[in-house]
This record gives sequence, C-alpha cells and structure tokens, in this order.
Amino acid sequence: MNTAINLSVVIPVYNEQDVLQALFDRLYPALDALNLRYEIVFINDGSRDKSAAMLADQFAQRPDVTRVVLFNGNFGQHRAILAGFEHSRGERVVTLDADLQNPPEDIQLLLAEMDKGHDYVGSIRRQRNDSMWRHLASRAMNRLREKLTRIKMTDQGCMMRAYSRRIIDTINQCNELHTFIPALAYQFSQHPTEIVVGHEERFAGESKYSLYSLIRLNFDLMTGFSIVPLQWFSLLGMAVSAGSGLLVVYLLLRRLILGPEVGGVFTLFALAFFLIGLALFGIGLLGEYIGRIYQEVRSRPRYVIQAVLERKEGQA
Repeated sequence: MNTAINLSVVIPVYNEQDVLQALFDRLYPALDALNLRYEIVFINDGSRDKSAAMLADQFAQRPDVTRVVLFNGNFGQHRAILAGFEHSRGERVVTLDADLQNPPEDIQLLLAEMDKGHDYVGSIRRQRNDSMWRHLASRAMNRLREKLTRIKMTDQGCMMRAYSRRIIDTINQCNELHTFIPALAYQFSQHPTEIVVGHEERFAGESKYSLYSLIRLNFDLMTGFSIVPLQWFSLLGMAVSAGSGLLVVYLLLRRLILGPEVGGVFTLFALAFFLIGLALFGIGLLGEYIGRIYQEVRSRPRYVIQAVLERKEGQA
C-alpha cells in the first residue's frame, strides 16, 4: 500500500480568528475532492487572538490530515512558511494565505500545471481588489525587481504557489534569515510557469502588511538576490566624481578668464545638498547589505517552535 503524501498545503496564520472557520469550511472539502493523499500544515506565527486555540480544535477534528506548528512568538510570514516546508512531507507543496483572498478551490489549477511537467507554478491574481496606491506600487516594484534580480514574477504579492519536492528540499538546505520564498524557488526551478487564479475581497479582518512592511519586504528582496544596487551606485559615484572634476576645471578656467565673481551661492548650495543626499543614500544602501551580513553571521535561529500538533505514525 502506497502511503506517500501527494500534497502538502502550507498556511501561515497570524491573528486570523475571524476567518479561520470559513477557511476550514472551504479548504478541507476542496482538498477532499482531489482524491489524493494530502496534509495541511498550519503555522501559528505568534497570534495574540484565538487563532492557536482554533487550530488546535481543528487538529482534534481532523488529525489524519492536519498538522499545526506553534511558534512561541511572531517571526514573520516567510519564516513561518519555511517552518511549514521543513514539516511538510508531500511530493508537492502549495502555499496559501489564511485570509481567503485566494480561493482554495483553485489549488487544483496549480496541480494541473504541475502535471504538465512544471516544477514551480506561480500565480497571478485575476482581479486585484487592492487600493490604487498599492496596485501601482506593486507594479513599480515588480519592474524594478525584475531589472535588478532577473527574476520574472508577474505578481510577487500572491503567495498561492506550488513547488515540487526537489525545490522544497533545496530551500530547506538554505540557512539565510531573510529571504523571499517565491524568488528563491524561481532560482532553483527548471521549468517554472505562472497561471491566473481568483482573488476575492478579504473575508474578515485586516491585512497584516503595512506600508513599512511592504517596503521592508522589497528591501529584503532586492538586497537578498542581487548586488546590482551596489554596482549601480558605484557607477553613479564615478559619474558624479567625473562631473565634479569637470565642474572644478570649468570654474577654474572661468576664474582665470573672467576673474573673481560674486554669486552662484544658491547653485553651490544645491550641488552640496545633492551630493550630501547622494552620499547618505549610498551609506544607507551599504548599511542594508552590512546589516544583512551582521544578522547572518550571528547564526540565530530563524524561529522558535513551542509545540507541534501532529498524529504520530502508527496512531489510529
């Protein structure tokens, strides 16, 4: 008898008590209809509401297909997903947000693409119900990210994605603290693809991503997968230095030909402020990379697990 698990669904949870029951009511029937062996790995990322208790109750109801990883604090969505990867056993792994903005019924679409030979299936939200500023910011960051990292993802904000076991095993070998999982998987994939999936309004609660969180995430993406920003800034520094040298030569010749002049104070102030701002930006950019190095060399654990709710092998 083949007891291999065909599919693992990894779902990070953070303060989602208002939506979890609706998620359970849709997710389990959708997976049961696939007629394959599956497991659902929930990771409670330090929720301060009743999410952990609701996950424990759900485990008690469906222990045959449910596993719950409980963090002892909040470590972030991507670290929660990494923990889910390490505790998953399926031949294929699908990640899904708990907010029901991506319908669980579309999991079958991802699996159908994997049946065609793809080892990584990304997703594009059919109709995004986000605010205009968030939509425009996302498009701008997608274009910038593609230029910097050469990683092609039409919709980096959609976490409903499917991965082969080979990619998951490779990701599990990585020990970096800050990463962006879809981009990491794209680098390891041999036959990636993308499909369009549904996108619904959030069932309940509020988004856990603030503007600062989104900016922080994109900084991690840029600095974690490319040194192009440093190279661009080096080229910009050389261009500014060359321009400054030409300006000095011009001012010297002007003084020799026309003699001393009064004026140009505001121009000099503008140039000074521009160069100071440029230097501060460069220091900040360099600090991003140095900060990443500092956090990596400390080798602190990416997360701390309080408990794992799972049925042991051989248990009825």
